Amino acid sequence: MKNTRVSSPAYISPTLRTAQASVAATASIVTFLSVAERGLGFLYRIVLSRLIGAEGLGLYQVALSVFAVFLTIGTGGLPTCVSRLIAKSKAENNPLAARQAVSSGLTISLLCTLPVCIFLGLFAEKLPFLFSDTRCIPLFKLLLCGLTFSSLYAVLRGSFWGHKRFLLPSVLELTEEIVMVISGVLLLQNVQGATDGATKAVYAVVISYLFSFTAASVGFFITKGKLSSPRPMLKPLLFSSAPITAVRASGSLINSAIAVLLPVMLIRAGFTPSDAVKAFGVVSGMAMPVLMIPATVIGSLALVLVPRLSEDFYAKNTQRLYSNIRRGLSVAFFIACFLSPLFFVLGKDLGLIAFGNTQAGELIQAGCPLLIPLSLTMISTSTLNSMGFEKQTFFFFFISAAVQLVCILFLPSVCGVYAYLIGLGASYTVNAVCNIVFISRQCPSLFHSSTPILKSKAFHAVCASIFTGVFGYLLAPVCRTYLGEWLSPVCIGACMLTIAILLYTLCGIFSWHGAIDAFLRRKQKSR
Repeated sequence: MKNTRVSSPAYISPTLRTAQASVAATASIVTFLSVAERGLGFLYRIVLSRLIGAEGLGLYQVALSVFAVFLTIGTGGLPTCVSRLIAKSKAENNPLAARQAVSSGLTISLLCTLPVCIFLGLFAEKLPFLFSDTRCIPLFKLLLCGLTFSSLYAVLRGSFWGHKRFLLPSVLELTEEIVMVISGVLLLQNVQGATDGATKAVYAVVISYLFSFTAASVGFFITKGKLSSPRPMLKPLLFSSAPITAVRASGSLINSAIAVLLPVMLIRAGFTPSDAVKAFGVVSGMAMPVLMIPATVIGSLALVLVPRLSEDFYAKNTQRLYSNIRRGLSVAFFIACFLSPLFFVLGKDLGLIAFGNTQAGELIQAGCPLLIPLSLTMISTSTLNSMGFEKQTFFFFFISAAVQLVCILFLPSVCGVYAYLIGLGASYTVNAVCNIVFISRQCPSLFHSSTPILKSKAFHAVCASIFTGVFGYLLAPVCRTYLGEWLSPVCIGACMLTIAILLYTLCGIFSWHGAIDAFLRRKQKSR
């Protein structure tokens, strides 16, 4: 099945149009909740930076980076594969297989995390090479308290996705973020130093993990979720999730290695140890959360598309499969083009206003070219995983990760902490190109019928992005002169958004007519 190539007919049926409208509506709701979650997380990151400082944020980020490796090993590809197996069982009308997939996912997750918690809880002090600063070890041990709970929650979330219950996990994610913010704000009172602040921030993370697992468990049984013997699905799930887990664990391992290597390379480049930790805290804890904002929308789109792509792939519904692949790739590209000029023009303002850190703003501005390869990598990787090409994404990831590590090892002496952004940009570009080339080869007629239209819209999106960026760049000095530090970014952003929306509409990228028709059809059905 993995080497099957099929052609997509050009005719678009009314059923397909209805499915497309359903995808758009669901993605919109999930995106709204994800934006709310990320927005709240962004505000919390601002509070953290103010209360614990760049050094405390650096310690927090290093501990989280190492913890993420073990969290990914415990979850990795399980949510995606549980979702895909449930979608497959629905296509084959086999509800027992769906229950077995959830049970086997929970079993594998438990077996992969509980022994790790016990071992590292006892012997973490004897593994100082895992951290660039030994002050991170107590933080890491605290995080281990939530490892098993967070891993089990991830499997339950995958079961919701497989049944196309996207609203419940989205609400849970948002509520988890709210719990972490409230806990963090209450705990981070009268902070005494960077280490104390980082410790209290970690306590808030663990509390949120415990809450999300409890709420998801209740939600699973309320929605009539059932478990069955995990044995029949253990082997299929383990083999299908292993490549994805390897990719994600390797990604977490790469991030952990960077958290150790980058400060070391910065010290070799002339930074003091304290300044190196601060620089890492600024780029990973301040700049990157802003640059990852488009990932909110792309992640929501991928969340909705993955079970649909899997179901269509196994049911051999190539027309809808091809349509959704094209839709996912094009929307990811358009979103990145839409937001890139905003980060370029307003990056410095965001860094200064949000974090009170000029370097964070400069890094946000310099990192805006990341958005296009980042968005395309996310959506294309999810597409390949949903179709069962986990081994290919694993291979492509290693190629791109090698590029990133080379940049981290050799560029800090030349460009300091900007090596982090250059490495990410090169990595995402390589990964996106490999993914899209592979998709086009496996689906040879994917773009044939719509290639001229897609190329035209992509060209127009790039031109609109450039024009909007130039417009904002020329407008910025005038607004900053007359409107001040706080009002000028609002005015500049509003003007740029207006121009971008107008250009996208004129180019046919935004189709308000189709959206209005879909809304009216839903209103008529509701009557």
